[in-house]
Amino acid sequence: MVWLNPAGLLVALCVALLLECCWGEPRRYHPLVGFGRLANMLALRLNRGAGLLLRGGLAWLVLVGGALGLFIALRWQVMQFSPLLAYALDAWALWFSLGANSLLAHVAAIGAPLLAGDLPLARAQLQKIVSRDCQALDASQVAAGAVESCLENGADAIFASLFYFMLLGGAGALVHRLANTLDAMWGYKTPQWQRFGCCAARMDDALNWIPARLCALSYALLGQTRLAFMAWRQQAPLWDSPNAGPVMAAGAGALGIRLGGAAPYHGQIELRPELGFGPLASAPDITRSIQLIQTTLACWLGGMVLVLFFAMVIHSGRF
Repeated sequence: MVWLNPAGLLVALCVALLLECCWGEPRRYHPLVGFGRLANMLALRLNRGAGLLLRGGLAWLVLVGGALGLFIALRWQVMQFSPLLAYALDAWALWFSLGANSLLAHVAAIGAPLLAGDLPLARAQLQKIVSRDCQALDASQVAAGAVESCLENGADAIFASLFYFMLLGGAGALVHRLANTLDAMWGYKTPQWQRFGCCAARMDDALNWIPARLCALSYALLGQTRLAFMAWRQQAPLWDSPNAGPVMAAGAGALGIRLGGAAPYHGQIELRPELGFGPLASAPDITRSIQLIQTTLACWLGGMVLVLFFAMVIHSGRF
């Protein structure tokens, strides 16, 4: 009995998207809550003493590998009784891995008060999704922070999960989401986490390398293409993240605005490279960034459905 087939993936994709559209991320009993608690427990025990690189790598392997092993074992058992239930499990894994509704709602909650002139509320909403200090940001800096988060997290929370779902089904989407979560928890460059979280950060970089560039390409083709490719080529290598650089540079170019630049983090001003060309970001650009994500998502989903449909035809032996 096959592990994956195109028809099952198509059904799982449609069910997951329906759940995402109707309810967004699961709010109660979210699996990431338990996963995060377990990750914190392991970090408290292992993030001390010597051999932190090895300890961090083993902790990552135990958490992600253990969850993957449990998912594969459960899916294999379910597949023996009902392939339909196995693909329902895939749909659950993709739904759990997607964060489109949550991301776009958080970004829109920044844009609405900023458009209305309520800068303090916009700052407070931005602070919920970024680590920079937002209390002294002006309107342009708040808009830039929202657009940057929309573009970068769109690649992580939406398009990378879809990429790994197409590649490996629910197991692929699950691994990516868990790896991304551990990077968010452990992947800091502070003395406390730099060595222990190194594996989490590098694994997240590796897993996102291809989907980040596919996402950047999508942004470029759906916006101001010439500026997007110019920003990607000239400015992305200057960014400290190998994946966020192409995504944010291409996104800024596609929107015809400038992002990056100086930003306050933990009481200090961090001088970041500028990304994109044109005027500084403003409140309407937040809405434009949301629209870019939505258009990109529609194109990706259309392409995925076509690929799965033709794979179904080939799988059925009609070609």
